[in-house]
Amino acid sequence: MSADEDWMMQAMALARAAELAGEVPVGAIVVSSEGVAVGRGYNRTLLDVDPTAHAEIVAMREAAWKLGNHRLLGTTVYVSIEPCVMCVGALIQARVERLVYGAEEPKSGALRSVPSLFQHPALNHQFAVTAGVMAAECGDLVRRFFQRRR
Repeated sequence: MSADEDWMMQAMALARAAELAGEVPVGAIVVSSEGVAVGRGYNRTLLDVDPTAHAEIVAMREAAWKLGNHRLLGTTVYVSIEPCVMCVGALIQARVERLVYGAEEPKSGALRSVPSLFQHPALNHQFAVTAGVMAAECGDLVRRFFQRRR
């Protein structure tokens, strides 16, 4: 198993915790350049009554607090599903070095599924993206969640 898959499995465990809490199952982990998890999060929009409490934002808030810096230089963010426009904007503002995500999000993903925001030439920061790590497993979590809700 690769390091990316190991971290993605941990993000998926967080996604399952979100589901148990009644949230859309998305999990995220921020990993430092030393290979240490410095932030973890899962969707908490309902729990926190906060439209910005997406897994990526929650994990980046914790990482920034732990690192004592709003810039998350040298970090990699692992998230179980393709980030939305808000989360891509936060990744850019935090100066994340790399993003690894699992499943595509055809309705609101802002990297590959909807026109790419993160490569816009006017932006002052870009990050590397690795897409599709454990995509089937990550996608199944979300699909099963919405199938049960229907």
